[in-house]
Amino acid sequence: MASHHPGATTAPDPQLVPPILAIWLSVFRPCFTAPVWNRILVLVAGAMLAPGKRTVTQVLRVMGLADEPSFRRYHEVLSQARWDGQAVARRLLLYIIERLLPDGEVVVGIDDTIERRWGARISARGIYRDPVRSSTGHFVKTSGLRWLSLMVAVPIPWAKRTWALPFLTILAPSARWSEANGKRHKTLTTWARQAILQTKRWLPNRRLVFVADNGFAALELLAAVRGYVCMITRLRLDASLFRPAPKRRPAQRGRTPLKGRALPKLSAVLKNKKTVWTSVVIAQWYNAQQRRLLVAPRVKPKGMHRHRTLVPCRYCAGAECGRRLMAHRCPSGLDPLGSGP
Repeated sequence: MASHHPGATTAPDPQLVPPILAIWLSVFRPCFTAPVWNRILVLVAGAMLAPGKRTVTQVLRVMGLADEPSFRRYHEVLSQARWDGQAVARRLLLYIIERLLPDGEVVVGIDDTIERRWGARISARGIYRDPVRSSTGHFVKTSGLRWLSLMVAVPIPWAKRTWALPFLTILAPSARWSEANGKRHKTLTTWARQAILQTKRWLPNRRLVFVADNGFAALELLAAVRGYVCMITRLRLDASLFRPAPKRRPAQRGRTPLKGRALPKLSAVLKNKKTVWTSVVIAQWYNAQQRRLLVAPRVKPKGMHRHRTLVPCRYCAGAECGRRLMAHRCPSGLDPLGSGP
């Protein structure tokens, strides 16, 4: 990618951008042309110094470029400049893994978030449920852009905690936008499937464990990725669980069964007084606090079934002490019916 606008600068002002910043970010240099790279350094430096909202305008103001005649070139870095965001995400992930997690399994969190945006030019926005202001009995809608984010969980030595560092963010447009632009609409779980498999291609020799909420407990998603990664997600209280299918008997007629007998609903497990609970302590809860949970393990492999989609899994039921809130985990690993994840 070589070609540049006539008035583009070729080197950042050393008094404006510290040379050490270019060294720290040199791993991303091959992804950008020279003019775009120089503006990237200015935007990154300004984003770290800017108070409040880190908009391009605020970044230029804090860097002393509020009266820069070619200020629009900095805005074009995020709108019109030619660079591959997927290549940047790959380099960022590999750099984080190399420096902070050189061996062992890699835990990746996946979640969606709503960026509240308005305006005529925000064409990909939609109307979604506001997860912050909504509750079980109160539904609040909000307008904005929906993003799917992937974060790798790595131990930070100086913080003595595990941080989730984002490395890939994907815009998931609304169905209305897809229809208006003549494109096939992709659901959030479809984007998640593509992102999970892409991450596995970037780290083919590492064991990946993806952690998500119950919004990603879709059988089609779990069935598509279970052969490549281990997936941990929350389950619905009314999830249909079955024992593994019995082995086929000699000379048995008919087709081989897909599932065994049905198991009690998780809501029934919660209310059953005969359920045996085991107390466990979670070391790093929110704000690095310790939290004691009650867990009812289910060590035998089970299957989740809906229509014709069958996903082998292991699960356990948990409850916060004193509050009786259920938190279900459903791992689906590389060999869920064998040694397990």
